[in-house]
Amino acid sequence: MLEWLNPVKGFGVTFHTMFKKVPTVEYPEVKAPTMPRFHGRHQLNRWPDGLEKCIGCELCAWACPADAIYVEGGDNTEEERYSPGERYGRVYQINYLRCILCGLCIEACPTRALTMTNEYELADDNRESLIYTKEQLLAPLLEGMEAPPHPMRLGETEEDYYRLGRDDTAAARADEQNSEAVQ
Repeated sequence: MLEWLNPVKGFGVTFHTMFKKVPTVEYPEVKAPTMPRFHGRHQLNRWPDGLEKCIGCELCAWACPADAIYVEGGDNTEEERYSPGERYGRVYQINYLRCILCGLCIEACPTRALTMTNEYELADDNRESLIYTKEQLLAPLLEGMEAPPHPMRLGETEEDYYRLGRDDTAAARADEQNSEAVQ
């Protein structure tokens, strides 16, 4: 009976919002800040001496539901060392045409080599340029870092890298206190 009123209600909503004052967004000139946990472009991190954290385990590629990550591992040698482990990511690619920025790859990474930045401007008119390579994803070298390949500088073994600055006497004391608390 009142079916003819539905289109009129719809037009009423349209006219009401049409004349409402809406603040203008000055996007290209003024960029809105992102939230701290925003998932943006990926970044491959480095150790403080410049070696790569990626060990070429391919767990990030296996965890990716969109199959957007391709990793090919390589073996480190004493002459050419890119990471503290036995292996490193020789080839690393992320296809941003497929990536859904879900962050599952970040959770899968055992060495925290892969993180996500707050960078969100990924659009391009060339499909080929949206496949980021290892060179584009690697964090830049900071002051005091040396470009790989080079020998390990933060310790003799890869275990030293994963402890990084942890005082063994303090760690032993903490372990003692934990064992006493359990008893």
